[in-house]
Amino acid sequence: MTSLPPRRSLLAALVLGGLVTSASRAQAPSSESPPSPPRSTTATRRFALFVGNNEGGEGTRPLLYAADDARRMHDVLVRLGGTAPADAMLLVDQPADDVLTALGELERRARDARGRGERTTLFFYFSGHAKDGALRLGATKLSLESVKARLAQGPTDMRVAVFDACRSGALTRTKGVRRAPAFEVESDTTRAAKGLVILTSSASDEDSQESDQIGASYFSYHLASGLLGSADQSGDGRVSLSEAYAYAYERTVASTADSAAGPQHPTFSFDLAGNGDLVLTDVLRRREGLRLPAEAPVGTYFLIDRRGVVVAELTKADAERVIALPAGTYTVKRRLADRLRVGAVQIIEGQVTTLDERALSNARFSDDPVKGTGLSTTYTRHWSLSATGQYQAVFDAPPSAGGLFPSAPMVGGEGTVHNFFGRGFAWSFDVQYGWASASVFTPRLGSALGYRYGLLNVGTSLLYEWNQEGAWVPFVGARVGLSLMSREFDDPGFARQGFTTMSPGVVLGLKLRIGRSFGLVGRGRVHYLLYNVDETRSLGYAELGLLLSYEFRD
Repeated sequence: MTSLPPRRSLLAALVLGGLVTSASRAQAPSSESPPSPPRSTTATRRFALFVGNNEGGEGTRPLLYAADDARRMHDVLVRLGGTAPADAMLLVDQPADDVLTALGELERRARDARGRGERTTLFFYFSGHAKDGALRLGATKLSLESVKARLAQGPTDMRVAVFDACRSGALTRTKGVRRAPAFEVESDTTRAAKGLVILTSSASDEDSQESDQIGASYFSYHLASGLLGSADQSGDGRVSLSEAYAYAYERTVASTADSAAGPQHPTFSFDLAGNGDLVLTDVLRRREGLRLPAEAPVGTYFLIDRRGVVVAELTKADAERVIALPAGTYTVKRRLADRLRVGAVQIIEGQVTTLDERALSNARFSDDPVKGTGLSTTYTRHWSLSATGQYQAVFDAPPSAGGLFPSAPMVGGEGTVHNFFGRGFAWSFDVQYGWASASVFTPRLGSALGYRYGLLNVGTSLLYEWNQEGAWVPFVGARVGLSLMSREFDDPGFARQGFTTMSPGVVLGLKLRIGRSFGLVGRGRVHYLLYNVDETRSLGYAELGLLLSYEFRD
């Protein structure tokens, strides 16, 4: 097996392309619904295991996008890579034992398939933390050397392993932890690992970086984009292993060149015997996606889905290109020196839609539907502030009938940091003040005594938000509040009274986005309240509120 240093990684992909004999090639289509081009008749049973884990256990901080990277790669390889859904396993935030169990099951199936005379391939993908020579999966570990040895001795004809893991950074969130040994998969010359190819996201002395702007790690994002067709330099509708690596290498270096952690150089190691370039995805066989005809202007095109996430980017030259996107509505954006060209395109299931340049319109940079490089910031860790108005209803009789606390209107404010513990998880702090006038019957006077009621309530909530990219954002969570209640009587002969208590509760709400930054939120909370001064009462209260929020985004 040959190991290559970072500066020669791109050359490695080209060398690999020269070492192997390319399979039969076909020309790209030129019609709306192109006929399937001829493909090799050699049957290959493909197995795949995708592992994504945002947690790395002690000494690490959670990642935001490792699990999503695994989901994205799983979707691409199942849709376009010839892997049957039953032969593709996706493990998200699962421990090491589950990974080994899944790998063992795929190996068992591969042995059975080879026993029937089928050619077999195994694709192994990992995105997450690595430290001290081990993949970190939550509180569990998986030795990197054991994984390499397992893959080297695997029962399939071809094994492809992709590791997207390394150490931490600052401006862009980097993977792994500080002061950890470098994570680089190198060729092992002591083992004859026939048919093993290993890709890593960075060199041994570099950080592998994930970015809030793209909602993914740089390497996995560009690798997935390349597999959709962006890496198809030959124009035959297929993306080979060497094409995919060359594309991901080039884009990853360019994307990270100006990052705080420095440029990131993916690496490539291989030990191949026999002939035939490994085709990872077949774009044309799917017969679904977006076609950029030869006459379409040259440049870089960004394809953005309804969530505002850039699902693919393509640098087009003079030749026709096809991107295998699933059915749906997409925004197409092409950046010029002084303006943008922006438009919408509808991809219909089972059809290849041709992009019409006339459907794009000019837009100013300030009107960019997706800022910066055209990549989503929906999932960034960011703050929001809200003004709140709500009504607290106490589950008790009114004070005039023996109740302890009156119901009251409340006003206040709230601050929330979104995606703090991971995508969708928000942490909020709130403070409200309420007031009411009430009366209580006093035996001393033999009549009702009026008083002014005041309530100061501070609390913190842990929330989970769904559909952050949509207009409607539901959320649910738990809250702990501290209530400071007081009452001042109209009769000066009665002293001011106060009571303080902690109260746990649950939160349920729905946010309606108004433009990019503003939102209108309807929220309900239910809390338990224990009174234990002169008697013990288990009470509770419900709060119905309306919030006007403003999100601070880059």
